[in-house]
Amino acid sequence: MAFELITIDEAKVGIARRFKTRRLAMNLPQRDLASRAGVSLASLKRFEREGLISLSSLLRLAMALGCINDFDRLASESVSSQVSQSLDALLEMPKARHRATGRQGRKHGS
Repeated sequence: MAFELITIDEAKVGIARRFKTRRLAMNLPQRDLASRAGVSLASLKRFEREGLISLSSLLRLAMALGCINDFDRLASESVSSQVSQSLDALLEMPKARHRATGRQGRKHGS
């Protein structure tokens, strides 16, 4: 299993982008989707712009866009053991350097 680290903000923006892409593919204006989902237009706009939305509203949008079942795979038990193994492997990896010491190619003391 490939394990990729992303930030919370990257995840939020990515989810919002995928929801917007799906909305546009269905040729739904924001106002129509908000109405169908029972979500305020302002909430939908904020979600598409910043990735900010309540879980309840997110699930309502998913229902209106026909992708509510995609949430069934989220944190499923069959994946949890793979994730813990991946996290263990990640923690065992040597830490990446963030600075150069300036000593590359030189002998100490010179």
